[in-house]
Amino acid sequence: MIGLELTAAFIDAMVLLQQGGPAITGTGVAALAVGLAGFGAGYAERGIGAAAIGALAEDSISFGIALVLTVLPETIVLLTLVTLFLQ
Repeated sequence: MIGLELTAAFIDAMVLLQQGGPAITGTGVAALAVGLAGFGAGYAERGIGAAAIGALAEDSISFGIALVLTVLPETIVLLTLVTLFLQ
């Protein structure tokens, strides 16, 4: 069933391209941007969060620094959402 929906999505995009229109609309581009930013932030969070918590457990850094290191990648998603709503 998923293959059928995916095929229909590709056919719709091909029809739009053949008619001279854009293959992806403005809302589709915005959704893609938010999704990719979320994926990138999650991927960065994976390594940074583990390292920050490990350093915090060994008392190498303070809680505030660990919190900043853990929250920093999430600002990418927040800035992307702000950009989305300002569009």
